[in-house]
Amino acid sequence: MNFIQKVRRKLFPPTEVIEGYENPELVETIFRKSASYVPVGEWPLVAGVKTVLDFGGGAGIHYKIARKQSPDIRWAVVETSAMVRRARELATNRLMFFDEIAKAADWLGEIELMHSNGAIQYVPVAIDTIKALCAARPATMVWHRVPITDGIVEPEVQTSFLSDNGPGLEAAGKDKLVRYARHWISGNAFVAAHEGYRVTERAADPREHGTQQFRFTRH
Repeated sequence: MNFIQKVRRKLFPPTEVIEGYENPELVETIFRKSASYVPVGEWPLVAGVKTVLDFGGGAGIHYKIARKQSPDIRWAVVETSAMVRRARELATNRLMFFDEIAKAADWLGEIELMHSNGAIQYVPVAIDTIKALCAARPATMVWHRVPITDGIVEPEVQTSFLSDNGPGLEAAGKDKLVRYARHWISGNAFVAAHEGYRVTERAADPREHGTQQFRFTRH
């Protein structure tokens, strides 16, 4: 997006608002942008890894990056029911989409890596979801862009441009605003929910202000 487009969008933002991550227009935008996106570069995290459970992985964009250096990697995306229905068009014998953690774990078998990037904060009860992911017993759990707080945990309403959702260039068509609930997570509760795991890395995540990144290793 060039400077003029940014100024125009700031001065004349869209007036139409859509709600929630299961909205059909949002799902379609993410699907189409993910399907056409061509990633570049390497991803050291997945080098040598054979099985990954990608929590909140959209329409499989992370898999597209990973398979460039690990062509035989098996990848299970856990997403909303709406996204799973749409993204299944992209499924292969090495990429599958599930709306339940247990089903993804059954398909993968032994899970070497659980990966999640900027997703857990949109789950209504994050701690329960974290415990369910731990129950799948991945060897390593890596979290990116987790909004951590030591204060009062309260949800907030977050708004983004529809065209900013999904990877790559903007989708064609009329832009809209997307609104959804975002939850800050207690740092102590987040770590404690990883029963059977120890924290091996924790730091501020440079990709999004106010968020942290974590790595947990199974005992």
